[in-house]
Amino acid sequence: MGKSTNSAIFLDNAATTRTDPEVVAAMLPWLEQNFGSPATLYSMGSEAKQAIESARQSLAGLIGAESKDIFFTSGATESNNWVIKGVAEARAGKGRHIITNEAEHHSILMPLRHLEKKGWDVTYLPVDSDGLVDPDAVAASIRPDTVLITMVHANHEIGTIQPITEIGRIARESGVAFHVNAAQTVGHIPVDVQALGADLLSLSGHKFYGPKGVGALYIKRGVRIIPLLHGGSQEKKRRAGTHNVPGIVGLGEAARIASRDLVAEADQLGSLRDYIFAWVEENIEDVRINGHRRRRLPNNVNFSLEGIEGESIMLSLSYPTAEGARPVFISTGSACVSGSLEPSHILLALGMPAELAHGSVRISMAKGETREEIDYALEAIAAVAGRLREMSPVYKRGNKKCAAFDKTEGCDCEAAG
Repeated sequence: MGKSTNSAIFLDNAATTRTDPEVVAAMLPWLEQNFGSPATLYSMGSEAKQAIESARQSLAGLIGAESKDIFFTSGATESNNWVIKGVAEARAGKGRHIITNEAEHHSILMPLRHLEKKGWDVTYLPVDSDGLVDPDAVAASIRPDTVLITMVHANHEIGTIQPITEIGRIARESGVAFHVNAAQTVGHIPVDVQALGADLLSLSGHKFYGPKGVGALYIKRGVRIIPLLHGGSQEKKRRAGTHNVPGIVGLGEAARIASRDLVAEADQLGSLRDYIFAWVEENIEDVRINGHRRRRLPNNVNFSLEGIEGESIMLSLSYPTAEGARPVFISTGSACVSGSLEPSHILLALGMPAELAHGSVRISMAKGETREEIDYALEAIAAVAGRLREMSPVYKRGNKKCAAFDKTEGCDCEAAG
């Protein structure tokens, strides 16, 4: 899975994954022969409807839900928007207060800011230096007019896994709807909506080897939510629009494969993750690991390199100049906003200085990744970092004791004041 064309090494799987060949094979008949709309009564439509329901059952099984509580969408961004706007509207008579955290994905933050302009009140809880939300802070923030708590299961950038079960218990005891954005966790670590206490849960197919443009929203029976898309009566009159049958079939197949392979994949990638951390700390100076060291996704590595820009590392690896060199694709900051020159809001939320946040890189792996590919990528990163630091007017060797690393001994950089 980790391999790509032209001998490139793709290590940006938190942004998107390669569609599994088994998924592609499952989708092809619904692109070529069985292309009927499931809303029709003739045989092609009936077959498409049956395929959708089969996919619904597979996905429900993966997350411990009942199939009738799964609603297909175009992806986690739509699902997140649907939750925030739909629950807000449905519960406006009870209150207009929502709780989230400062290090959320933009598909959560942007709809919340949209609601703020319409008079809603949003509490953005801080995270600690590892990116964790304090459940006690969640409990203390709940008010009589609180109608929704929305929390990411695992952060897309730094990989930190939140204490969702504890937050879910607090929400349930307070009678507040609880939404979990599980785009990074479904298909990679065990996700059970009952155990998490989730009333609503978002996911996206292309994050776990399914196709792009398809996702789902779990809505616990009895949860009030207004449709985001109005039109036809698809998805029990909750989500209008002709079904993306090939995509839904692909999502169902990805869920089936994940149920089969999840444990083995997590073990394999977790070992590689720990190997990368050890290698980076041993072979690269002035590096800071970002995110919790243990409570994190098995395929996620994020670290900051002092004195250089993460964008420069990423571009240098993507377009190697040495003859025969393999491109290495990693990311810096959030891939969804990579065109921005601003430092990652997530790293800033950890209390990291802006100059260090600019030097962050993320390595996110896929199943089948090999130690050979990882070693090649790490050597390439170290070489690029060394060249960039030699040209840097601000980097001084041995600054791992500078204020940016929470120490000041022997540091004469600007961060030390």
